[in-house]
Amino acid sequence: MGSLQIGPLQLLLFVLLAVVFALGVSAGLSMVLLGMVAACALLIAAFLSTSVSLYLLVFSMLLGPEIMFGGGATDTTIGRGTTFRFDDFLLVVIGFVWLAKAAVFKDVAPVKRTPLNGPMMFYVAACVLATMIGVVAGRVKPLNGFFFNLKYFEYFFLYFMVVNAVRTKAQAQGLVIASLVTCFLVSLYAISQLAEGQRASTPFEGAVGEPNTLGGYLVFMLAITLGLVLTPGALPRKWPFLLLLGIGTLALMATLSRASFLAGGAVLLAILVYASYRKPLLFAVVLALIVSTPVWAPDVVKQRVMFTVNQAAEQGQVKVGRLKIDTSTSDRLRSWERSFGWWKQSPVWGGGITGAPFMDAMYPRMLVETGLLGVATFGSLLWALVRVVRQVYREAQDPAVRGLAFGFLLGLIGLMVHGIGANTFVIVRIMEPFWMFAALLIAVPTFEEAGQDEENEVLAPALSTMQNFSAERPGVA
Repeated sequence: MGSLQIGPLQLLLFVLLAVVFALGVSAGLSMVLLGMVAACALLIAAFLSTSVSLYLLVFSMLLGPEIMFGGGATDTTIGRGTTFRFDDFLLVVIGFVWLAKAAVFKDVAPVKRTPLNGPMMFYVAACVLATMIGVVAGRVKPLNGFFFNLKYFEYFFLYFMVVNAVRTKAQAQGLVIASLVTCFLVSLYAISQLAEGQRASTPFEGAVGEPNTLGGYLVFMLAITLGLVLTPGALPRKWPFLLLLGIGTLALMATLSRASFLAGGAVLLAILVYASYRKPLLFAVVLALIVSTPVWAPDVVKQRVMFTVNQAAEQGQVKVGRLKIDTSTSDRLRSWERSFGWWKQSPVWGGGITGAPFMDAMYPRMLVETGLLGVATFGSLLWALVRVVRQVYREAQDPAVRGLAFGFLLGLIGLMVHGIGANTFVIVRIMEPFWMFAALLIAVPTFEEAGQDEENEVLAPALSTMQNFSAERPGVA
């Protein structure tokens, strides 16, 4: 388990794949067969080593292309076409192979018991129930409802895979490093887009980029990095992480995403509150950083923020006193207002997933799609997650684990604020790293217990010898 071992059968499979591909090339079918060979190779890699599969998934989280399903050629998720990415496909493949391994090998538990199992299942049940009622009522197209539910819950699939597959601190450390390296590469890619004069977004997003998605991802990953940097003893060398913070911050600015700026500000305010009674120097530095933002922030960022109230008069703007809110923000404000009208039609379980008009904000969308039942179960899931991670932060002996837990809590605060202006908790490129880090932190106590058991096994013979020696010589304490 976890190690890549090539046996005669696996070697034969690789040879057969090579022969088939060679024959296909000679017949002029190279591209089709290349895709088939790649899919088969992924299946074999996933079956041989779950660890290798997880590394592939980590690097594909922000680097996978997307494919539209269930809509026209120009359709988007806004039009209720389902957007699938390479990592969606990879996650489903790895997940089914993992379940197959659990069925074949009796020592592989299909689902490990964790404190989040119950809240997750209740939230899944609420979404499925709302969607089924929506299908019966004619509000939800069955195919769209099925695939959107699948996208909502594939992150939980990743959570359980990581909890089950990662059994040592070395494995967890490897995934954390791979995630930070991916963040660094994506940040460099985002900065490179500045020369083209466009808002930064992640690679392979089709004709229309998604700066908001990149912004939410960067807020979370930068929060993780900040948690490690601010925790004493968590890092042997801080300069690579400080470099990541600098590059990542530039990339975040390049997105020009106001929801992401707001989320980043929430993370800084959380650090300010944390430092106010623990670290006076950190408090002064963060306060000075926040107050001086108008001085050091690039002009393009300041213009983007001020555009909220400086846009030229256009139809559809919401007015607050003498201020005219820009059309984009006005649409979001109206979506919150409309959500209550839709929610009143089905207040308990909502209209079902995709059974209500699209809203580019997490909380009104959840309210109209799953009603009070969905909001309550999702809230209980987040609260359970906060309680578990806080417990890990308080009880962990390893400073690096405490740093990860601190960073995760900061990131969760940022993502909750980001959800005001984006569908944060159903965006694959944000939720995959989020639930992977959640799984690692949930698994940490088992690592430490295993380490304690190993230490006891080493000390047990010595303790037994001392006890026998004391029994033979009563005068010896």
